[in-house]
Amino acid sequence: MTTTTPARGRRRAPSRMERAAGKAAALQKPRVILALLLLLALVSVMLLDGYLRSEIGNDARVRDGAAYDKVPEKILDGGPILTFAAGAAKTQSVPKKTIVLTFDDGPTANWTPEVLKVLKENDVQATFFMVGSMISRYPDVVKTLVDQGNEVGIHTFTHVDLSYQSAARLQRELKQTQLALAGAAGVTTTLFRAPYSSEISAVDNYSWPVYKELGSLGYTSVFVDTDSDDWKKPGVSKIVQWATPKKDQGAIVLMHDAGGDRSQTVAALGSYIKKMKAKGYTFTTVSGAQAELDRAAIRGGTGTATGSNRPLGQQASGSQASGGQLNGRQSGSRSVAGGTAVGAAQAAQRKATGATLYEGKALVYAVAVAEWVVPALSWFLVVVGVAVMGRFAMMLVLARRHHRQRNRGRGRGGKFSWGPTVTRPVTVIVPAYNEKECIANTLRSLARSTHPIEIIVVDDGSEDNTSEIAESLGMPNVRVIRQENAGKPAALNNGVRNARHDIVVMMDGDTVFEPDAVHQLVQPFADPEIGAVAGNAKVGNRDTMIGAWQHIEYVMGFNLDRRMYDLLRCMPTIPGAIGAFRRQAVLEVGGMSEDTLAEDTDITIAMHRAGRRVVYQEHAKAWTEAPGSFKQLWSQRYRWSYGTMQALWKHRKSLTDKGPSGRFGRVGMPLVVLFQIVTPVFAPLIDVFTVYSMLFVDFRAALLAWLAVLAVQLICAAYAFRLDREKYRYLAMLPLQQLAYRQMMYLVLIHSCVTALTGGRLRWQKLKRTGEVGTPAGVS
Repeated sequence: MTTTTPARGRRRAPSRMERAAGKAAALQKPRVILALLLLLALVSVMLLDGYLRSEIGNDARVRDGAAYDKVPEKILDGGPILTFAAGAAKTQSVPKKTIVLTFDDGPTANWTPEVLKVLKENDVQATFFMVGSMISRYPDVVKTLVDQGNEVGIHTFTHVDLSYQSAARLQRELKQTQLALAGAAGVTTTLFRAPYSSEISAVDNYSWPVYKELGSLGYTSVFVDTDSDDWKKPGVSKIVQWATPKKDQGAIVLMHDAGGDRSQTVAALGSYIKKMKAKGYTFTTVSGAQAELDRAAIRGGTGTATGSNRPLGQQASGSQASGGQLNGRQSGSRSVAGGTAVGAAQAAQRKATGATLYEGKALVYAVAVAEWVVPALSWFLVVVGVAVMGRFAMMLVLARRHHRQRNRGRGRGGKFSWGPTVTRPVTVIVPAYNEKECIANTLRSLARSTHPIEIIVVDDGSEDNTSEIAESLGMPNVRVIRQENAGKPAALNNGVRNARHDIVVMMDGDTVFEPDAVHQLVQPFADPEIGAVAGNAKVGNRDTMIGAWQHIEYVMGFNLDRRMYDLLRCMPTIPGAIGAFRRQAVLEVGGMSEDTLAEDTDITIAMHRAGRRVVYQEHAKAWTEAPGSFKQLWSQRYRWSYGTMQALWKHRKSLTDKGPSGRFGRVGMPLVVLFQIVTPVFAPLIDVFTVYSMLFVDFRAALLAWLAVLAVQLICAAYAFRLDREKYRYLAMLPLQQLAYRQMMYLVLIHSCVTALTGGRLRWQKLKRTGEVGTPAGVS
């Protein structure tokens, strides 16, 4: 029998859904790009944070005991301040009775302010050789330090031994640290101290070329005379003793404001300053000591600084330029382009201007974002990890309970039964749009049904000969209804209106039922509380890689989930491939809605809200043709995930529903949001952090952690396969599925979230079918 829904004319205007679909199609590419940009931003932030923490690009090598025969003897015997003029190396020593306090490796948020507090209380300025990565993380501390009158110097950006590094790495370390200084305090500097350096006599054949390169760039290298060894934490008295120069000699003294607990350093600092002042010592900065030597040279009228073989007028000046080069000639006037130095104590500092200033601020802002985002993501990672493991545990426990309950024999509690056997006829609705490859197999499988059925094929404006094929089979219990193309929900509603029986079974036009599928599917309707039943959909074309991946997903994810949700009485989705409804219940909730792209999820939630119970019947099996290409898979899952979000948003008021109808809102809605949206959206963090850890932190530990998670998933999958009596050989594809397929599903969900947030709409999309899923007997 054939029924045709009258056409409105030869030509019709595009429907509202078609117009929206056209607009959405034009917006999909920008949304994909936006989703990829979000992922790129996440990776960039992590890489920046890893670089700041020396997890990326870190070189922990430290040279020791190298030869020094290529270093001029006058340098090894010289003072701790090394400069170069016209390529000639010169050194200076600190004037007698003068102390230059220097602090390395900072700044830090806790100890540097404590050091500054002691310095301010004793009216003393010091020179801080700071690590660029630390500067960018604590810019406020650097700003306070400079405003207090202290001097800053470069200690590289990542605290590496430069004797092992290339010239390009040296330039990068300098420039990045200068930018960090510019962004934090608005200054650059000409002072430099190499990590792991000590007295100038320790310069060797490997580090000497580095210092010459620094000199050619206009930097003054600063060594030490006296090392307090405060990093050893020897006690306050030892720190004071070791920091005290012999006799009345002047000295550059080394202390630290970072690198661990510096409470002893802070405690010793005040005592040390008071002790040295009592001995008649004065305190100054590196630039202050150089200025004093210059003044002494002028007073002596010799043109040479006392206690130094450094000619007068070699103090570097100029502003920082790209690549670490300092512009301007070295001049004793200490004036600078774009601003003057703030007094002799800060003469090495220059006011940052132009691109250097703005690039520096951008760096500081970027680091601030990374400093906030990465810890937040780490916490999300913990939450996601707990949620994922919690979901696995819930699925295993509840799925086992569900299986034992529904497959109970005649032991304790008796054999499980829904009630009296349902034998009355039911209506099977087959919505079809261009299903010429599949419709014959679908109808032939229904013809072998062990339950009495009538079949309604609703041809939704097919452009091929779908309806003709259905009619040509000559099945007496098949009716074909033709309608203009209006979408799957409209086709199903048309079938419901024309159904002759009180139970309707809905399926897809590419699905093949097992002979007893309908009979098994309708048995739960013996319980009058039950309004709908979800069947067990299986992938028929599973012999390809992409098909096997979807097979694992269907068995492990969808079906284990449905067992869990069934016991919790909050089933979120009846699969479109195989589901049954009380006809009256469908009509009471308004039929299949066109408001969302996931009409199956929409109608299921509506059933819950109407007070109907929805259950899962594992023994009702149907075989469906899964997408055969990544493009089709992306299209299908994109529609599913976006449609699910639409359905959840549509039924958001279920959160406040009372009584039995509110159970989905109280239990199901939070679980679906947590397990199907929030957790998958942030699940890529696990993979991103895992890859990051493998590359930059600890490969072995990260690999073991990933294998442990894989083992948990394998256990869950194996148990799911056991419950569904599936062959375990497909589980060999699980590791590869985790590396490729799962990532694609994450990107699909992120894409869907972006679409939802930007207010996009999608159309119900038709996938290309091959008809390769035949009778169930043909499925391996």
